[in-house]
Amino acid sequence: MTLSTVVDIRGEAGNFEIDLLKKPRYVDTQLCVGCGACAEKCPGKAPDGYNMGLIDRKAIYVEYPQAVPLKYVIDPDICLKLTKDKCGTCEEVCPAKAINYGDKEERLTLKAGSLILSPGFKPYDPSIFDNYQYTSLPNVVTSMEFERILSASGPTGGHILTLPQVPVNPKKKKDRILAERKKEPKKIAWFQCVGSRDMNKCDNRYCSSVCCMYAIKEALIAKEHAGDDLDCAIFYMDMRTHGKDFERYYDRAKKSGIRFVRSRVHTIDPIPDSDDLRVSYISDNGEMIQEVFEMVVLSVGLETPPETVEMANMMGIDLTEGNFAYTNTFSPVETSRRGIFVAGAFQGPKDIPQSVVDSSAAAAGAGALLSSARDTMTKAEESVAETNVLGEPPRIGVFICKCGANIAGVVDVPAVRDYAGTLPFVTYFTDNLYSCSQDSQDTMTSLIKEHNLNRIVVAACTPKTHEPLFQETLIKAGLNKYLFEMVNIRNQDSWVHKNNPDLATQKAKDLVRMAVSKVALMEPLQEVSLKVNQSALVIGGGISGLTAARNLADQGYDVHVVERDAAIGGQARKLYHTFQGENISEKVRVMEEAVKANQRIHLHLNTSLEAVEGFVGNFKSTLSCSGEKTEIEHGVAVIATGASALKPEEYLYGEDDRIITSLDLDRMLMDSDPGLAKMNSAVFIQCVGSREPQRPYCSRVCCTHSIDNALVLKEMNPKMDVYILYRDIRAYGEREYSYQKAREAGVIFIRYDLDAKPVVAIKDGSLVIQVKDHVLGLPVEIEADLVTLASAIVPNRDEKLANFFKVPMNEDGFFVERHAKLGPSEFATDGVFLCGLAHYPKPIDESIAHGMAAASRAVTLLSRETVKTSANVALVNPGVCSSCGVCVSICPYSAPSFVKEGRFAGKAEINPVLCKGCGLCVASCRSGALHLKGFDTNQIFAQITALVDAA
Repeated sequence: MTLSTVVDIRGEAGNFEIDLLKKPRYVDTQLCVGCGACAEKCPGKAPDGYNMGLIDRKAIYVEYPQAVPLKYVIDPDICLKLTKDKCGTCEEVCPAKAINYGDKEERLTLKAGSLILSPGFKPYDPSIFDNYQYTSLPNVVTSMEFERILSASGPTGGHILTLPQVPVNPKKKKDRILAERKKEPKKIAWFQCVGSRDMNKCDNRYCSSVCCMYAIKEALIAKEHAGDDLDCAIFYMDMRTHGKDFERYYDRAKKSGIRFVRSRVHTIDPIPDSDDLRVSYISDNGEMIQEVFEMVVLSVGLETPPETVEMANMMGIDLTEGNFAYTNTFSPVETSRRGIFVAGAFQGPKDIPQSVVDSSAAAAGAGALLSSARDTMTKAEESVAETNVLGEPPRIGVFICKCGANIAGVVDVPAVRDYAGTLPFVTYFTDNLYSCSQDSQDTMTSLIKEHNLNRIVVAACTPKTHEPLFQETLIKAGLNKYLFEMVNIRNQDSWVHKNNPDLATQKAKDLVRMAVSKVALMEPLQEVSLKVNQSALVIGGGISGLTAARNLADQGYDVHVVERDAAIGGQARKLYHTFQGENISEKVRVMEEAVKANQRIHLHLNTSLEAVEGFVGNFKSTLSCSGEKTEIEHGVAVIATGASALKPEEYLYGEDDRIITSLDLDRMLMDSDPGLAKMNSAVFIQCVGSREPQRPYCSRVCCTHSIDNALVLKEMNPKMDVYILYRDIRAYGEREYSYQKAREAGVIFIRYDLDAKPVVAIKDGSLVIQVKDHVLGLPVEIEADLVTLASAIVPNRDEKLANFFKVPMNEDGFFVERHAKLGPSEFATDGVFLCGLAHYPKPIDESIAHGMAAASRAVTLLSRETVKTSANVALVNPGVCSSCGVCVSICPYSAPSFVKEGRFAGKAEINPVLCKGCGLCVASCRSGALHLKGFDTNQIFAQITALVDAA
């Protein structure tokens, strides 16, 4: 429900009533098909919010091209019809009759058992920074504005130009004069932490987490667009590239020539009679430097909007100091009000992968709460018997979509329609105003039945979004959904050839002819239906694996937890407390007791995984415990094998008892070691084994861990000298508060470089650390009673497990998820999921959220009794197969294998459940025995021949 806000909420978990205010859209979403005819004729204009006000949009508009729903909306503040009762053009030109000027706001009441809050954030407005003169200097832009400048669909078409608010094709005289001064900048600067980590200009003491990475990304893309001669400089305090593969991206940027300047710039000065900008800053050695840049990008932080704060107060949700939803470490997506969960940036500043993890975790929390109601409101869809068309000659129906200006504005659709009628086997051909509309779908269903069509071609928009819709139409008409071919005459034709209509029309004809040639050779394909074993196997009994197991059990599924150690709890058992001050050992003990008491969770301690067979929904795993083997059947698997702390080989570790690791110090704190309070000096050394050539990743947790322990030592003995030797402090999000608190408590932070690491020595029995002070530029000697090494988190590199489930690992040894941003909790292998340190180093709250996210994704399979696989899979002709085994060796999904018995023993066969239809085996088959259903050789060559014939 778009354009809707929550105005009141009543009730409790399992029984909420939510009052909504739905604002009028003035466009009927049931009728609007997003053609754009209205916007094309609309005279009203307003700053385009999506493009950060750099260009104007119309009074009737779609927020952005991929908006959901892709329906137009009228801005009532600038629409001439709504403000002055004039115009009305959009109603006149709308072919779908979707305009409704009489639309009114509505008050609705919904009932829900649970709520998930994901209202997002707003970018910080830097107008308050008078020293940066954002409002008065046209070439000082925000990072959000620069994102739109870089975009090919943005106001400058992806070309980086100064004076970005001046139209590319100006019509007004003043704009034309300014446009003459537009140029491609040769020097661009990025200023970090604008609206973050700041208590002077704003109250946002927290780190916004994402700004360092997006600045690096923008600088790299800018160099790609403008060429290597573009000088990009990023001014920063700490470079916080703490995510998976982020450090490598940072290294790549440095190698690409992007300059990283550790300095916080105070002022931007305009150069008289020029649009250029003078930047003054202090270098590392204390030297005042002035540089001239043609553009400055302000890397703005993330804020909670005031209306979100009001909503939270209305709901009774506790907020943090930074106005984010308060959650505790062991319930990272549960707000202070039971039954209300939170996901995304409202829980704290975070990037896309962690937001996706949180959203799945919140769904898991809601799912556990509402599990008793699952399927109680489900309605079965009516099925239509499929018509058997085998042996029938092709009777092809061709439907060409006009789609308003999107297609018909460029392509001569009637000409393409009439041409389709001349093609072999085409029995029916027509054009539709909007093929994707419900009316057109219903009409298509009727026409298929009326004309006895047995194969369908639709020429319209991208099949990525529309193909499933048309396949559903075929099913409703009683046709096999694979007797269908879609032609993309929008993205691949009208959009790319918009300046050449004749060429676009000819290309549309070519594409339709190729599709008709292919679909004529298509046959009905059958999907494999699999029964799902509704139980799960969790490999790893650490805190993330236990979280996944507990949530799956709470949602009603049996879970087997395999742990190779004698106890569950993993690395969390070795930790003292969280950055929020929670006692970890107590929380872990509560979790262990809950797991052991849950009758649906079956623990297998001192157990290893010896073998895995099967596929999604039907796995068989062999467990080994003290020589005794057990076979477990399960529908899904969750890999939560964790990681471990590196045992350092530097800084004299192991040669002196006073040199310990962070986990050793945690153990001392947990044991209340009396010697700690008596110490006079303690030193923490960061990045021990991390961010180095042999291990080029950040271990993510070390900075906060050391800061928290440093504060504990200061509380024990305020007179103790505590030093933290660091390269970049990566206290992201609201962990920044701990960093600030440590500085206020007197913890001394000394930065070092990788090529000038601290030296630990023993002199006359004393422990001495030598390091160069980055402020003084002089070497410093610290005599310490204790040296704590923040050692790296290293993966287990379990290649045996990776081979069992056919899941990949990266060069560091961490498992590789399906998609770095959109699939962080699952693998490309169906039915196998991922969470915790096995994925990448992360703190407890993120590990728990990741465990819940993995459970949430697993439930999408477990909640179904059956699953269907795609029918576009490989097929072997055993009579031609030469048994060479190339397909077996090359398939990344282990779909091919050799037949063991019978007439075709030794020949290849394909498991259609494991096959992903990638065609790798087909392309590599030397004997031509392999074929890809739906993309067979004769079909592909038919398309090629159809194209060649035209030439």
